Amino acid sequence: MRFALTCLLTLVAQSAAAHPGHLVEAAGHNHWVAGAAIGIAIAVGIWGALKGDKETDAEIEEDLEEEAA
Repeated sequence: MRFALTCLLTLVAQSAAAHPGHLVEAAGHNHWVAGAAIGIAIAVGIWGALKGDKETDAEIEEDLEEEAA
């Protein structure tokens, strides 16, 4: 019985994905602010990863050398 119910629910289930038309509908709301914030967060993350923090890397290497000694 569980197997039949699982199969039935699996076959009936539909994906809940937003279609491109939703973006047009959301344009009248403040959803674009959230999209801009997500874009800025991604850009800052990529910039930070590319820039790196050399001072922190040097401190880590010094700490490892001190622990080894």
